[in-house]
Amino acid sequence: MTAEGEAFRRHPAARLFGPGGGAAGPDAAPRPTGPDRPAAPALAGAMAAAAAGLPFRIGGRGGAPRPGRVPVFETLTGGTTGAPRRVRRSHASWIASFRVDARRFGIGPGVAVAVPGRLVHSLPLYGAIGALHLGADLHLLDGLRPDRQRAALAARGTAVLWATPAHLALILAGGGPGLPGLRHVLLGGGAPARALRDRLAALAPGARVTVFYGAAETSFIAMTEDGAPEGSVGRPYPGVALALDADGGIRVRGPYLADSAPRDAEGWVRPGDRGRLRDGWLFLDGRADRMVRVADQPVWPDAVEAVLLAQPGVTGAAVVPRPDPARGHVLEAVLTGDPAAEQAVMAALRAAFGPLAAPRRLHWRAALPLTPAGKVDLAALADP
Repeated sequence: MTAEGEAFRRHPAARLFGPGGGAAGPDAAPRPTGPDRPAAPALAGAMAAAAAGLPFRIGGRGGAPRPGRVPVFETLTGGTTGAPRRVRRSHASWIASFRVDARRFGIGPGVAVAVPGRLVHSLPLYGAIGALHLGADLHLLDGLRPDRQRAALAARGTAVLWATPAHLALILAGGGPGLPGLRHVLLGGGAPARALRDRLAALAPGARVTVFYGAAETSFIAMTEDGAPEGSVGRPYPGVALALDADGGIRVRGPYLADSAPRDAEGWVRPGDRGRLRDGWLFLDGRADRMVRVADQPVWPDAVEAVLLAQPGVTGAAVVPRPDPARGHVLEAVLTGDPAAEQAVMAALRAAFGPLAAPRRLHWRAALPLTPAGKVDLAALADP
């Protein structure tokens, strides 16, 4: 049970290492706000602010967050389709899930945890603060090239990796050593492609992949591990109450919600996604604000992306709607992977969605544009 007024603290056993491998000392001046780079001083200053009872935010414009009746801080949304927004939350809302992480993933003293993303966004910041709070050895890898991040994972004996699928794909794409010590790969920001899972299994045969579904204002909603049904985003995260509105809109309640998340009269928060529950497993249709109509048929680009990521030869996918005078919209897909798979991919799409709703064209690229949070930049792809 987490006390409402509980605050982040750096566990006496915790050690912090920067991209170059050097250890940062336990003492730092409080820094309530400031840039996220270099990462190690930014995090050390934020943790010192927390210890001094000061609210903090890493990155973002403007002054420090306002104090609250309990310890608070701010983080930023991923900015997938627009400008990042500030999210205000209590320390206790994350500490509650740190304890779940300690039990399920063994994060604690002597365990090497790596975070390749920028601390300006919530998933890397969550993984980093959680590692220090639980007493682990934290390795911040932001600023290194992906191949050097992979080399650092191997050289430092990393056991737990927090990343987005896009970050993981970059780390695994180039040459480099295997990762036999990796035990847990913890992913947020979308599901990994089938080809990416296969690549990871070859390089890190002992690694177990956990994919979290959630949002910056809700934290984790559901999680999927080995054995989940195809297409599911998992069962509710421990402590989360999950329900659906009549139209399939998802609503959540629990101890992990941000203070800034708008609640209804009963305390439910709606993250903006629609889905279905089947035998306790959650299946997503997609974000309500991404749904488009193709020949009067509602289509969720998220669902199309999920089918694409399950295809052999596809390592990344994003679906973009285009206006069409005859159908209202048509879909086009931007992919990374092996263009030789195009015929099989198109056949799978038409079998799943029919000839009208399936993407009309596939565009193969060497890489997808990413936001600073490591998610696909849908706003950039929407610009022809």
